[in-house]
Amino acid sequence: MKILSNEQLMAAYRDAEKHGEPNTLSILKKEIRKRGIRAGRDKR
Repeated sequence: MKILSNEQLMAAYRDAEKHGEPNTLSILKKEIRKRGIRAGRDKR
């Protein structure tokens, strides 16, 4: 995977989510979890 900043990673995730790309979503979600990034949407 191309090296992305945290902001670019989140933007790519939102874009893949918007366009309904399940394979890309799973890869990006795995990388987000690995980096420990908390999205602003998850306020439970």
